[in-house]
Amino acid sequence: MITRTSRRALPAAAATLAAAALLAGCTGGSSGKAAPAATTAAAAAPSAAPTPTPTAKPTGAADPALKAFYGQQLAWAACPKDPQNDADTSALQCASLKVPLDYTAPATGALDVAVVRNPATKADQRIGSLLLNPGGPGGSGVQMVTYSPKDFDGPVHDRYDIVGFDPRGVAGTSPLKCLDDQARDGWLNTDAPGDDHGKQLADACQAKYAQVLPFVGTRNTARDMDVLRAALGDQKLSYLGMSYGTYLGSLYAEEFPDRVGRLVLDGATSPSFSLVQHNIEQQAGFERALKAFAADCVTKNPCPLGTDAGRAPQKLADFLDGLKDKPLKSSKGRTLTSSAAWTGVISRLYGGEKAWSGLRNALGWAMARGKADDLLTLADSYNGRDKDGHYEASADAYTAIHCADGATDAPAGEQLQAALTDLAAKAPLVSKHDPLSALFDPDCRIWPFRATEKPHVITSTATAPIIVVGTTGDPATPYAWAEKLTAELGNAVLLTRDGEGHTAYGASKCVRASVDAFLLDGTVPAAGTHCPTD
Repeated sequence: MITRTSRRALPAAAATLAAAALLAGCTGGSSGKAAPAATTAAAAAPSAAPTPTPTAKPTGAADPALKAFYGQQLAWAACPKDPQNDADTSALQCASLKVPLDYTAPATGALDVAVVRNPATKADQRIGSLLLNPGGPGGSGVQMVTYSPKDFDGPVHDRYDIVGFDPRGVAGTSPLKCLDDQARDGWLNTDAPGDDHGKQLADACQAKYAQVLPFVGTRNTARDMDVLRAALGDQKLSYLGMSYGTYLGSLYAEEFPDRVGRLVLDGATSPSFSLVQHNIEQQAGFERALKAFAADCVTKNPCPLGTDAGRAPQKLADFLDGLKDKPLKSSKGRTLTSSAAWTGVISRLYGGEKAWSGLRNALGWAMARGKADDLLTLADSYNGRDKDGHYEASADAYTAIHCADGATDAPAGEQLQAALTDLAAKAPLVSKHDPLSALFDPDCRIWPFRATEKPHVITSTATAPIIVVGTTGDPATPYAWAEKLTAELGNAVLLTRDGEGHTAYGASKCVRASVDAFLLDGTVPAAGTHCPTD
């Protein structure tokens, strides 16, 4: 799991595939061996032949400078045991994929991408490989496959190798962890972040990872996916991406339209939004989800928010904001700040109705009894902090990838005031305690590298149909984004889940059946198909 600054689109799989408090890959450790930040130029290409001059814009396998990467063979081996997790990994195979650090200068260095596969159970009926991305940015595909091996049991796993990989900067692929654990505790949980809050992280990341940070953007990861596709022996890419993973899939469709096989994008984001626009709409999604939770809570007994549905959301927000002046202490002496409490609450809103009872109980202990432990546990899980106070590696991939994806431009002056006014109108409860962090999440204004990527409408020319999945009550990736991405992609069909919570594949048997039919047989769901939540 990865770090937060405010409210962001977390990795989706744990909420959708385990109906838990989200985050996918929240289990400790990684099954992929951590790779060095960059290897030497000699190690960059698997072949010793001279490297040709690359094209100005990399063109995948057609670029002669990338031929050695595309022609490599993966050396599959048993996955290393994780001492922090007793998951059964006996059926899994792990490997390392060599990719250029810089696709425009592939001879200058390389990265080792951690890869894991769970081979198809019916080898004689095997279709190919199904690549997964759980979201983030910063979610580990290796952890998703390693620690949730049964999530794809059935016809899909019968016929597909289930493949996970760690994007650049994540877990087993040059992980980014810029702050030590003590500094991160203070950085995450402060209720007074100050003007230098973003600079503290930016300076620490630059000091440790200056060589890698310019190259961790999503477009490079999409290029890595195509190298992986070739190394796996697949002519076309079959892919299931959740939340941020839909952006990765969209860029792949734009970059390699002739290699698009069966793509499923669940919990869609739209690359045409600026980060500030994205954050305002996401805050509005959490505002709606908070009110939905409160309306449900007052029908239960006991409910710490009382019995008045009209007043319950404000009562909850007032309690959380009030922790700025009157924080609570946990049984171990830790402080529950307003920021940490909001984190715990937001984490449960990702899970939809199935997560609401746990949130109701945690709030009951805090609001009625002054006990901070349960909300702190939720916040720790969200932030990737274990019981000993250690944060998992790649904690800063979220910020580094966003900033590499072109989030460095930000409104100022009158434009900033207009954005704050829009935020206050659409999300007055969830943004009040720290509106600037809500707008600039992450804060790329002082990031050391200016990205060339810009928000834009995807212009894929892929002829293969793409399935976009949206949930009407999704707080993190609002349903309107799924509608928008479907229209932008052109040759795409929208599959809708009616209900609460983030992403749909693990929350609706109907959605799962439709997606599986597409992956297995290429059957495209009828336009306008709606599915209920289980």
